[in-house]
Amino acid sequence: MYQHILALAFAIKEINENPKLLLNITLGFHILNNYYIAKMTYKDTLNLLCRQNRHVPNFICVAQKKLVACIGGLMTEVSAIMANIFAVYKVSQMVPDEAYQYIGIVRLLQNFGWTWIRLLAVDDDYGDRFLQAIVPLLTQNSICYAFILRLPKRSYLDDFTDFIVGQLHHFLKCAFFNNSAGDTVSFGENGQLLADFDVTNWVTFPNNSFVRVKVGRLEPHAPLGKELTLHDNHILWHRSFNQMQPISVCNDNCYPGYSRKKKEGERFCCYDCVPCPEGMISNKKDMDACINCPEDQYPNDQNQCIPKILSYLSYNELLGIIFTTSAISFSLITVLVIGVFKKYQDTPIVKANNRTLTYILLVSLLLCFLCSLLFIGHPGKVTCLLRQMGFGLVFSMALSSVLAKTITVLMAFMVTKPGSRMRKWVGKRMAYSIVLSGSFFQAGICMVWLITSPPFPDADRHSMNEEILLECNEGSPIMFYCVLGDLGFLATVSFTIAFLARKLPDSFNEAKFITFSMLIFCSVWVSFVPAYQSTKGKHMVAVEIFSILSSSAGLLGSIFSPKCYIIILRPELNNKEHLRRREK
Repeated sequence: MYQHILALAFAIKEINENPKLLLNITLGFHILNNYYIAKMTYKDTLNLLCRQNRHVPNFICVAQKKLVACIGGLMTEVSAIMANIFAVYKVSQMVPDEAYQYIGIVRLLQNFGWTWIRLLAVDDDYGDRFLQAIVPLLTQNSICYAFILRLPKRSYLDDFTDFIVGQLHHFLKCAFFNNSAGDTVSFGENGQLLADFDVTNWVTFPNNSFVRVKVGRLEPHAPLGKELTLHDNHILWHRSFNQMQPISVCNDNCYPGYSRKKKEGERFCCYDCVPCPEGMISNKKDMDACINCPEDQYPNDQNQCIPKILSYLSYNELLGIIFTTSAISFSLITVLVIGVFKKYQDTPIVKANNRTLTYILLVSLLLCFLCSLLFIGHPGKVTCLLRQMGFGLVFSMALSSVLAKTITVLMAFMVTKPGSRMRKWVGKRMAYSIVLSGSFFQAGICMVWLITSPPFPDADRHSMNEEILLECNEGSPIMFYCVLGDLGFLATVSFTIAFLARKLPDSFNEAKFITFSMLIFCSVWVSFVPAYQSTKGKHMVAVEIFSILSSSAGLLGSIFSPKCYIIILRPELNNKEHLRRREK
């Protein structure tokens, strides 16, 4: 233990040469060897109190060499024997606080991941105190002991009792200074030395040689849980030691993707590893339970969470491109039809069925095609409001125009009968009243929807495992189906009246085309309801866009393609004589 002697000599030298510490006082030291024998320990203790080879009990014999304090032996039993005598003479004995050593042991175990150990304690009062202190500390830090072995008491030591310690001399109580090595020296509230411990390990090599290697410096007065500090010149050794590091655990670790399950009848360090259930993960070793991923992430192989992909019908994907192209194409076709009817507006076939209603219907269909574009792209507050409201309004205007044209055809035929009293009901006012009534009723439904529970942008994080569905929440499904119900009512009435008027003379044969167009419209939207309810996210939006485009295209093609055919390809049929001839 020569290094301890050198450390003592260095410390005394530092204190004596520092004028700020002990003014006009010089410290000396006397070192004795007890050979780890109780008899020699008692003898050397008395030698420190009396003159050499003269032991006078209850007297301090050397006044000019006053004993200030005594540093105990490296073993606790030695310090305890010395305390029996020094307590009588009120001489302070300096020994490290054992609580720090227990904390150091726990940190050392944590540093190397040793959680399954066995405890060895002397079968005496000191061993009892050791176990009372260390066992709760181990449990608090998730370290288990397999068993406790009580060693027999060493024969040459007598039983000892608790002794009264570390009060230091009054001039050391508040000491705080830096030594020449740059280390800070201080004392705690109760006068205990706040010392650090150098943790070392004896490493045995395959050739049976061994070496004492410093692992790191332990600061026991720091908060528990701080890792050992490894200096640069010891890192190489630490790495080589890891390759032959012994395992001191009850069982292997539970790696990410698994969680610990306690074994019945075993200590908490002994556990089974069970896979995380579907939809849950563990991303650290030895997790007590698997956890759920945040709402915007999903589990991958039960060991990590991956951000979900934002999903909505985009203009850049194939389906969005098809719908966008279709909507623009149908819009251009509608504009061409409007141009043709505008150019030939004075011809008999255009004038036959109320040109104003025809233009209202064509403009409504144009808006229907353009309205479908609101369903494509990132859902926003404005687009969510305009989607269903705009769709409902323009479609109700289109269907009201069809209904007005159908009633106009039927009323016009009834007026031509001799003695008919319906002549006063036929005219533009009736047609306009039907269009305005149907549109205003739909506008009222949309206004109530807007005030009570309007649509809003929403994110569905639960329907799909790997995607967040960005969508427009309808707010009130009841109001949404009220809009569809009103459109269905207008379409049904138009279909019924057109079906009744289908056998009118050829000059009024528009009723046949309206019947067919309403059949297409009703078929599309009857199929829409179950398809809409059975899909999610972008596919739900695709169903609605398809229904809007197909039903609008059905109206456009069924009603206006025959007229355009006659106007452009068979102009000889577009004259009054032909219409009268067909009428007869």
